[in-house]
Amino acid sequence: MRLEAYRSQFNSLAQQLQLLSASRQDHVRARESLEGVDRAAPGTEFLLPLGGEAFVRGSVGHEEPVLLGIGSGVLVEMERPKASEILAQRLDRIDQALRELEGNMGALEERIQLISRRLDQAARREEAGPDVGRT
Repeated sequence: MRLEAYRSQFNSLAQQLQLLSASRQDHVRARESLEGVDRAAPGTEFLLPLGGEAFVRGSVGHEEPVLLGIGSGVLVEMERPKASEILAQRLDRIDQALRELEGNMGALEERIQLISRRLDQAARREEAGPDVGRT
């Protein structure tokens, strides 16, 4: 039962790892896009993503503020440097959470392997019979 509980926990952690990795990729893309807009010449036309692989052509002024989600569907308007700083902080927190999660998964995997080896040893002793090892 403990082995199955550990495996279930491990699968749950693996799903969390996937979600965090996807969030990290999303934040990296946002930060890189913001930096790309800042490097572009004024009036440069961009393809702005709408979601669902739909885009609209447009340009972004260098002094235009950024709308940044802060949770629960709430957006806050802020200057680009502040938005870039917040994205960097979020990436740091995501990276830290990923490291912790990977450490937890490693420890759990060790427990799973230990219990699996013990179960295998017990099964081999059972198969060998009760008289094995007696003299």
